[in-house]
Amino acid sequence: MDRAIAALDVGTTKICTLISEITEDEALRIVGVGVTPSRGLSKGMIVNVEEASRAIAASVEKAERISGYKVEGAYVGLAGKHISSLNSRGVVAVGRGDRGITAEDVERAIESSKAIAIPHNREIIHVIPRGFTLDGQEGVRDPIGMVGFRLEVETHIVTGATASIQNLVKCVHSAGVHVNDLVLQPLASAEAVLTDEEREMGVVLVDAGGGTTDLAIFIASNVWHSLVLPVGGNNLTNDIAIGLRVPFTVAEELKIKYGHALPEAVDPSEQIDVAAFGDSARRSVSRRELASIIEARAEEMFALILREIKRSGYDGLLPAGVVLTGGTAQLPGFKDLGREVLQLPVRVGVPQNVEGLAEMVCDPAYATSVGLLLWGMQYEKEKTGRPESTGQSWEEIYRRFLDWLKVFLPR
Repeated sequence: MDRAIAALDVGTTKICTLISEITEDEALRIVGVGVTPSRGLSKGMIVNVEEASRAIAASVEKAERISGYKVEGAYVGLAGKHISSLNSRGVVAVGRGDRGITAEDVERAIESSKAIAIPHNREIIHVIPRGFTLDGQEGVRDPIGMVGFRLEVETHIVTGATASIQNLVKCVHSAGVHVNDLVLQPLASAEAVLTDEEREMGVVLVDAGGGTTDLAIFIASNVWHSLVLPVGGNNLTNDIAIGLRVPFTVAEELKIKYGHALPEAVDPSEQIDVAAFGDSARRSVSRRELASIIEARAEEMFALILREIKRSGYDGLLPAGVVLTGGTAQLPGFKDLGREVLQLPVRVGVPQNVEGLAEMVCDPAYATSVGLLLWGMQYEKEKTGRPESTGQSWEEIYRRFLDWLKVFLPR
């Protein structure tokens, strides 16, 4: 019988719940989709627990109604300007060298890399292995079974503000859903839209959402840098509302229907009829003026992205360029403007290899949601592949299993 898993993407503009069956051939079959307008969030963070809880519950209910499944637990995406990351290193001795490296040795090495100073109001979300060194031999991808005396590991550690994380978890619990795991949104999106070759060569995943823009740099198939910028599509909409003196909802509609990030690509004579503030119900504005407003803010967003890429120190190691995803990536001209500013290859990433209600989620705006399902599928695969008993108590097995989840590296 097919197993079912659920993903919950709590974003600034929308809340999306996906329910998928895992088929016998380890494919995702989407059977439930629930999308509702977001409430109680700002720039990816909870600002009103009650409103956010109601919006999450409504999204989950829609997905349940379509699929016929009851959502008990879900994989939940996490973002917000409180997210930060750093790289660390752990070293352990692995005995006399007369036996192969075991999973326990790897876990000890990863655990030792967590011995870093973290403020009391922050907590670790992910500890992701980047690579291993065994007795001075660098570039080891999987040391299990190899013989050696000294095992070193480089890890990418993602941390977040404890209060922000707890507020999100509280909202999900209030909606009647257990949090199976919290997953950094750009890591989830990468699962859905990046190819193995891009990850290996070096690529930047840019998830441009409504409230935040999430970045993750992948080199040699591993994540090397990640962060969340507090700018997104809502900043474009707000600039339009101010520049054209129209309500925010009207500005959002104009952005979606007529928006373009390159003014020179727009007919200068084209006019748009808009509903404005004041006594006069409607007035006419130039579409090129609208595009100019969008271009200014979009250029600023890409300038911030470029600054972070350079600050990471990996700007010369990205031959695969940038993969854009998220709702803002669909804006006409956005990809081309990014190519001009970043001076890198740019493409728009869309979720692939999903079945069922695929036409509803094959869109950049659903990259995180689909990626959460793929992350969850790997989790389920890891869980079912573990032996039932190794002479340890169930509590010990369960504790070790949860610890393993924290260092789980998506493939």
